[in-house]
Amino acid sequence: MPETLVEPKLEEIRKGRDIGRPQRASRNFIYHACPICGNPRWVALKMGKPEVDKCNKCKWFGKKGDKSPHWINTDRRHNFRGYVMVRLSPDDFFYPTCSRRGWIFEHRLVMAKSLGRNLHLWEIVHHKNRIRDDNRLENLQLISDDKHKQFTALELKIDRLLTKQDDLMKEIKLLRFENRQLKENLIGNFS
Repeated sequence: MPETLVEPKLEEIRKGRDIGRPQRASRNFIYHACPICGNPRWVALKMGKPEVDKCNKCKWFGKKGDKSPHWINTDRRHNFRGYVMVRLSPDDFFYPTCSRRGWIFEHRLVMAKSLGRNLHLWEIVHHKNRIRDDNRLENLQLISDDKHKQFTALELKIDRLLTKQDDLMKEIKLLRFENRQLKENLIGNFS
């Protein structure tokens, strides 16, 4: 049972089970004070020294933006289908193709920048390798909607055929192996 009534002394070492850390029951902990704020807390020991020196509050104090552990890039994100969305400012040349809130698919933006113009609604940017967040220009192809449907249908058919081919090749190898075994058994029976 963890000892909560007695205040531990600084630099006192105890097992995890004694301080209420059952998932790390056999690990040693030290009651260590943060060198900046002086706030004491239990810290795991690693090779006889505290694993971390500063408390979390002091460790991240004054760190803002991408230096903060809570930072989330609010100008770039993935949508639920795996595409990358980018937020543009209203003064951007490509802003007219954005949604009402200023978001645009990154692959459409990359293609538009390479062409030097805004894309029409009927133009589709196709990912050649079908990885939706791979937005390198060499992986993108500008096509119309009807061509995109043909591309997609052909790619799916090719995938099914390649899978079928792999299965048939495995079956051929298995049949050859079984045939070889039968020949060896027949030769062994006649000798």
